[in-house]
Formats: sequence, C-alpha cells, structure tokens
Amino acid sequence: MNAYGKRIYEDVVAKNQDQIEFLQAVKEVIDCLGPVLDKNARYEQHAILERLVIPERIIIFQVPWIAQDGKVVVNKGYRVQFNSAIGPYKGGLRFHPSVNLSILKFLGFEQIFKNSLTTLPMGGAKGGSNFDPKGLSDIDVMRFCQSFMRELYRHVGPDCDVPAGDIGVGSREIGYLFGQYKRIVNAHEGVLTGKNMNWGGSLIRPQATGFGNVYFTREMLHTRGEDVAGKIAAVSGSGNVAQYTVKKILELGGKVVTLSDSSGAIYDPDGIDDEKLEFVMELKNVRRGRIGEYAEKFKSAVYAADQKPWQMVDKVDIALPSATQNELDLDDIKYLITKGCTCVSEGANMPSTPEAVEYMLANDVLFGPAKAANAGGVATSGLEMSQNSLRMSWTAEEVDQKLQRIMTNIHKSCIEAANAYGFKGNYVAGANIAGFLKVADAMVDQGI
Repeated sequence: MNAYGKRIYEDVVAKNQDQIEFLQAVKEVIDCLGPVLDKNARYEQHAILERLVIPERIIIFQVPWIAQDGKVVVNKGYRVQFNSAIGPYKGGLRFHPSVNLSILKFLGFEQIFKNSLTTLPMGGAKGGSNFDPKGLSDIDVMRFCQSFMRELYRHVGPDCDVPAGDIGVGSREIGYLFGQYKRIVNAHEGVLTGKNMNWGGSLIRPQATGFGNVYFTREMLHTRGEDVAGKIAAVSGSGNVAQYTVKKILELGGKVVTLSDSSGAIYDPDGIDDEKLEFVMELKNVRRGRIGEYAEKFKSAVYAADQKPWQMVDKVDIALPSATQNELDLDDIKYLITKGCTCVSEGANMPSTPEAVEYMLANDVLFGPAKAANAGGVATSGLEMSQNSLRMSWTAEEVDQKLQRIMTNIHKSCIEAANAYGFKGNYVAGANIAGFLKVADAMVDQGI
C-alpha cells in the first residue's frame, strides 16, 4: 500500500473492526492500487478512496410477515447502495441466515468494480435478508417477499437501483418481489432482473454466471496455449452457478468430477455427464434435496458429509469454486496443486481466502478473481435491463455472443491494466485497477 491507501485502510479497520468480510475485500483492492495512486495524485485530492469505502446509502428495515401456521415472523432487511458513479445501483438480493451487514458491504463493494469491468453503465449495490427460504412453502415465501418489497420499493427503480437474485433468490422470489412492486407503484418497469422469460426476463440469464466463468477460464488457458477440452475440473456448489459451470465445461470438452452443498460433497471420478447433470438439476431445482442423493443413485461417486470437495480429488486441472466466500483455503490449494491443478477461477464471490490467493500467485497458478471471472451474471443482468428499456428481447444466441464478448473484453482489460502498472499476469491486480480507474475517473468528473 502507498501512504494514502494505508491511511484509508487503517481508518476503515478502526471503524469496521467486526466486519471481517468487508475488511478483506477493501484490503485486496487497496493493496493493488499503490502504483495507480502514486501516479495519479488527483485521486487523493478528490478523496476518492474515502468516498469509495463508505456506501452512499445503507437501508436497514424490519420485515414482518405471517407464516401459514399463523405465526408472526420478523426478519431483518438490507439494501447497501455503495456507488452510483457510472450508473444506477446494481447488485443481487441474498436470502440466507448468514446475511449480515459485513457480508452485504463486502458484496456491494466488490460489485462496484465487477460492474465497472463489464463496461455497462451500472453502479454497485447489494441487499438481502436473514430470511431462509429453504424448505418453506410458496405461500410463506410469497408473504415474506411481499413484506420485503413493501419497504424496498421506496429505494429502487429502473433509473435508481435494479436488484437481481443471489443465494436464496431465484425466479420464484423475483416473481413475488416484482408482483408486489408493480402493485404498489402501478408500473410494469425493469426494476428487477432475473425475471422469467414470459414477463421480461432475458435468455441465458440463469446460465450467465457459470457460462461466463468458464469463458473467462478459457481465455486464461489460451494465454498458455491450452484449452478447456480434455481438462478435469473440480466444481464446488450445486446451485445455479455450479450447474451451468458443469454444463459449459461439458460442452467445451472438459470433465467435471465434484459438486457440493452445505451438507457435504461428492466426487465422481467417472465424470458428471449430461444425464447426471440433469439429475442434479432436478434434485436441487425441483425437489430441493441434498447432494448426498447423487452418490446413492450413481455408484461411481463417493459422498463425504460436512466436507468440501477440494481434497477428495485424485487428479484435477482446473478448480472452479462456485459456492460461497472463503471456501478454498491454503491447505486446499496446496493439495490441489499436488494433484495437477494449474488454474482456479472464482464462480462465487470471494471464495478463496487471502492466504490461498497469495499462494496461487506465488506458484504460477492462473487465478481468475470473482470480480472479473463471475461478472457474466451481472453483465447479462445489464443486458436484461437494456432489453426491458427497449421493450424487446434478444435470442439466446445473441445474448450468449454478447456474454462471450464481454468476458473476453474483461480478460483483456485485466491483462492490460496489470501490465501497465507492473503486475504482469496478475489478474487480481488487473481487475482491481481496471475496475477502479473507470469509477474513480467518473467520480472526479462529477465533483463532490
């Protein structure tokens, strides 16, 4: 860190000591900005870092709702609107018991730079609730979503803040949220993304984060004259991102051997083919079951309860963490490297610990950080916003082509920024610098 960055980071630590995830995200960005801040004194003159690390607005509210059994339940709702310098706030809603202000500030802060990298006009935000939709009836979920939107509607809109889905928020939840918004404001407008196709959604949106991460992985491999075809991949998670990561790896000729959820992990050395992937999609998307059922149905697989998938593999070329933050630690990456892993690309948000990232960079592992590698999801959300504004829809092929072009351009911008500031081949530094420059310059242009 240069002196300016160090001063701001120490101030953030002093004022947010209990917000571990947020501090981790801030440190990673500021660590990379030393050469940029040294060369551009105007960023300090305009207090850009001070303004970036404090959200423009945080909304915290109660969400009371009545369950089917007649019990009154109260959850906590949040929307962290971090930065709007380059466009309306954009970022997902997460419904999960682990949701707290630290996690949402970390996600919203990351979203600033991720959205900037897409080159689309979107600011950074994140929101959600400690509500857990898992195992609840559609009626319970609808009642919660309607209560949540009764407060959130005041703070969102197509030219102000356009939330999307995240963990625990799929097309069902987006539908209930949108229906309530439409009833309150009496307008059918593009206030949410992740909608179903028959009322304003975009083709490829459910696939976009997983597909985009694989496209970014492919670009990284190309720098070494390699490709996805023939590679063995370990994937964590079994939700939307993981499912479509597997699908795209298969399409490109690779082989996936692991999946996981909060209950444990499976390792299938024979590979997860199209038939097995179809079973996983039905298991997780329809029956909302646990990944252990995979090993009960397919005898080629082994299941380990309460385990991550990383140290179950015998051989692996690529690791694609697609579950949650800090799931890939130092011991995991050391083990993966001994089994042949040369490339890691993040499908989830900040799934690698700082120690793991440092070890990868020191050992010549191609590493795609989340703010670049999983930007395909928010990029396609941006494309959905465009389609809503234009009152039109693009074909799946058109959206996929745009997604591939965006991910290729993100990869290129990371490489160019890293090289320009003395971080050759470092995608972490490249992503942070490229994302920062666009936002910081816009903030300077717009004044205080």
